[in-house]
Amino acid sequence: MIAVRETTVWKDVAVQANHTYLMDGDKAVAYIKWGEGDAFYFKNPMRLDKRGRKFEALKSNPFTAKVVSNMIRVEGSRGAVYEVDPDARTCACPGYTFRGACKHITNLVAV
Repeated sequence: MIAVRETTVWKDVAVQANHTYLMDGDKAVAYIKWGEGDAFYFKNPMRLDKRGRKFEALKSNPFTAKVVSNMIRVEGSRGAVYEVDPDARTCACPGYTFRGACKHITNLVAV
């Protein structure tokens, strides 16, 4: 799991409310609301739509609770590493993001 901070510059907004998220692949497990310090953990991880938004990985993780993850890391054909959730059949690769299906999930299910 990785902690990321949203860095999106919102147009026509006086105050930018960019939060910090604990991500498990493409799903948010928890977040820290902008301007606050306490983390809120979701009962069920939820998919975070990253289209049109920017994020940066944090070097130090501000989340303290341990969350069990079933995510599997797979290497793509060009060397990039993606996280696949075998239970939800989701992947963090661009193919899954745009088409909702990818060879990483297909290959994992075939094994």
